[in-house]
Amino acid sequence: MVVPARDLPASVRIHEVGARDGLQNEKAVVPTEIKAEFIHRMAAAGLTTIEATSFVHPKWVPQLADAERLFPMLGGIEGVALPVLVPNERGLDRALALGASRIAVFASATESFAKANLNRTVDESLQMFAPVVARAKEQRVHVRGYLSMCFGDPWEGAVPVHQVVRVAKALMDLGCDELSLGDTIGVATPAHVRSLLAALNEEGVPTSAIGVHFHDTYGQALANTLAALQHGVATVDASAGGLGGCPYAKSATGNLATEDLVWMLQGLGIDTGVDLGRLTATSVWLAEQLGRPSPSRTVRALSPDSHKE
Repeated sequence: MVVPARDLPASVRIHEVGARDGLQNEKAVVPTEIKAEFIHRMAAAGLTTIEATSFVHPKWVPQLADAERLFPMLGGIEGVALPVLVPNERGLDRALALGASRIAVFASATESFAKANLNRTVDESLQMFAPVVARAKEQRVHVRGYLSMCFGDPWEGAVPVHQVVRVAKALMDLGCDELSLGDTIGVATPAHVRSLLAALNEEGVPTSAIGVHFHDTYGQALANTLAALQHGVATVDASAGGLGGCPYAKSATGNLATEDLVWMLQGLGIDTGVDLGRLTATSVWLAEQLGRPSPSRTVRALSPDSHKE
């Protein structure tokens, strides 16, 4: 039953991360053909932004070592943005060589995670991204800036809002078109979300440039998403079937499941353009390929047999 709420966005763009953030966390390497079919199926379900892969060194993320082979297999998908993650200028070169028109860089709000994930300090990582963003903008490539550990860090604990704002603003000042705020270990709560968003606005980062990326470690992902929607955020990251976590943050559990997000948004009368039935069928199919059930509550509710192993 659709019961619209007041003062929420009329539509939400779902930034689907299952094919990249989800599959990079799998212990086994998923065949390239399965990845390509997964992305094609999600596009057919109505998702219009699907993060395809990552051009990182295979040594660090072997699950995505097939980026050069995978990306050309997606050329027939019309009307769908296919951003890719690039860690440095070499990654950018690889992405541009294949015609990528949207990239993402991945920064940290904390020194500990910057060291674990990038082997650099926060400021050193920003210096590394500066030429990447500049060159991308010269090529008229859209740039997303991911910012991890915006609410808590497994080594440092709670992360002060002002610390997050400093790095977020630095990313935007480099030339990023949009910013994704990551609750990498899933410790955010709604008032914390609203506080960070307000602080970013005060420093000149517009809500229209902000997306949110919540993990569901403590079951707060949907509540946090609703808080962001109430602030005016209209871009939400999610992962089909709830896949993913972070290989460098061991306490991180799965991303917010796209199906759970769509169920809530549909109930609120918010347009997503997503066919929930087709998306659910896709997640059930992928779970079969992975040999385990989907953690998404909506997938389980709509596909009673999906919990069977």
